[in-house]
Amino acid sequence: MSGDPGSSVSGMLSGLRLDELLGEVQERLGRIVATRDRTQSLLDSVLAVASGLELETTLRRIVQSAVDLVDARYGALGVLAPDGSISRFIDIGLEPGVRETLGPPPTGKGLLGQLIIDPEPLRLADLARHPSSVGFPPNHPPMRSFLGVPVRVRESVYGNLYMTEKLGGGEFTADDEVVLQALAAAAGIAVQNADLFEQSRQRGQWLEALGEVRADVLGGADEPEVLQLVAVRTLELSRSVASLILLGPDEDGRYEVGASAGAPLDLPDGGIAAGSALVELAESRNPVLATTPSSLIDHSWTTRGLGPVVAVPMRAAERVIGVLVAFRGESEDQYQPTEVPLVTSFAQQASLALEVAGKNRAQRQLDVLADRDRIARDLHDLVIQRLFATGLKLQSTLRRTSEPEVRERIGQAVEELDQTVREIRTSIFDLHTADQGDGGLRRSLLDTVHESTADSGLSVSVRTSGAVDTLVPPELLPHVVAAAREGVSNAVRHSGGRTITVTLEAGSELVLQIADDGAGIPDDVARSGLRNLADRAEELGGGLEVHRRPGGGTRLSWRVPLPR
Repeated sequence: MSGDPGSSVSGMLSGLRLDELLGEVQERLGRIVATRDRTQSLLDSVLAVASGLELETTLRRIVQSAVDLVDARYGALGVLAPDGSISRFIDIGLEPGVRETLGPPPTGKGLLGQLIIDPEPLRLADLARHPSSVGFPPNHPPMRSFLGVPVRVRESVYGNLYMTEKLGGGEFTADDEVVLQALAAAAGIAVQNADLFEQSRQRGQWLEALGEVRADVLGGADEPEVLQLVAVRTLELSRSVASLILLGPDEDGRYEVGASAGAPLDLPDGGIAAGSALVELAESRNPVLATTPSSLIDHSWTTRGLGPVVAVPMRAAERVIGVLVAFRGESEDQYQPTEVPLVTSFAQQASLALEVAGKNRAQRQLDVLADRDRIARDLHDLVIQRLFATGLKLQSTLRRTSEPEVRERIGQAVEELDQTVREIRTSIFDLHTADQGDGGLRRSLLDTVHESTADSGLSVSVRTSGAVDTLVPPELLPHVVAAAREGVSNAVRHSGGRTITVTLEAGSELVLQIADDGAGIPDDVARSGLRNLADRAEELGGGLEVHRRPGGGTRLSWRVPLPR
């Protein structure tokens, strides 16, 4: 008995529709599961991106999460500079050592610049066919499929995510684009938080470094030590390879090196002529950012290995005392806008600390000089006068006795008092000239007179009038010293007197006078030494006069003009 053919066909069609429905249900369930898994992956990526506060780590985590989400072989994040170029480029997926063979990181040209010009998602099956594509540099791995989306922080574009080479050889899908946009939105929030944290931490580090500078200044460190500390801390905190402090500019617009740290810099000797970057800084008194240090100095100096540069003025009130410069390597990121105010503030605060230290040193020096003046005045007005009075009393007593032994002992006491007075006068001059250094004319004159009259038994006094250490140029100093030595030596050898007075006056001209209370210059004295003094004075446009004093003795006047 055979069945109904119609019923058999109907059963088969019902089975086919059931299988189709089951397959469709299974496919939809698979899509739901895949969507659920991808959503979970997106949520996990968002949590991973937001889990840290360190900016550099956060940026690298964003790129890694994006690569994992869309199954890309290569991924990168280009952080934008204020001028629209790429200032930082964080990439994932390149084999070890490949990055070093590709040269400097991209700056935002070609296809990467398309997203900068038009910050909208861009998905391509073959990036080489896009009109903005300019190809790859040598040694670059092949790339075909491309997906890029902007990363926004608040309302501005912080950077762009670039994904290339879909795993499996396919293309990036619309779902990939949606997922990457969602990650970019979460990344913007994470970047903002990390950036705020990074700025706060950097401010704390710069403030700590400034505290070190102030502590050194208050501790009495000299200026070179403080400048060196500023250079070292700038090097460390700005993540640079070298730092430099240039002091100036002077009247000719030239600078001198105050301190340097990090990699050695092949700088010219002597004064440094400013390049276009320093000229711009001196005119505007604003920080200067440059991509290369070649514009910093007007000199052909070796800049191999050096790249981005930031130069900030070191200002104290309205006065610029120098420039603080930091260098990064040629393959390193440019200085970020958020970093420049920190370096600028540090340079200004360090300048103020140096100015305060200078004022404190000047005040301490004034206090010391005032104290020395008081001591010298007391020695001259009180001690010397009492010694003179005691000597006069002894001399008057000498005339009242005829005992040879008593007269000899009183004479010895008077001579010792005279010697004491000479030593005190020397101490007074030392008090006035102790801080003038070895090159001061006042100090040199005192030493010369002391050497020429040592063991002579003469009472010698040295007087100066005017700012001799300021008005007399260094090239004139050896001539003045030679004239003083010759004149004093003549007085010691030929005068036969008891006192010599050396006077040096600086006004419209420099006048050196050497007077004694001896018998006067004899007519038959050898004139070779005096002739040398006259010749030396005439060479300098001056002259020499030697004549007898009315009360006895000789006065030598040696004068030369001073530059105006």
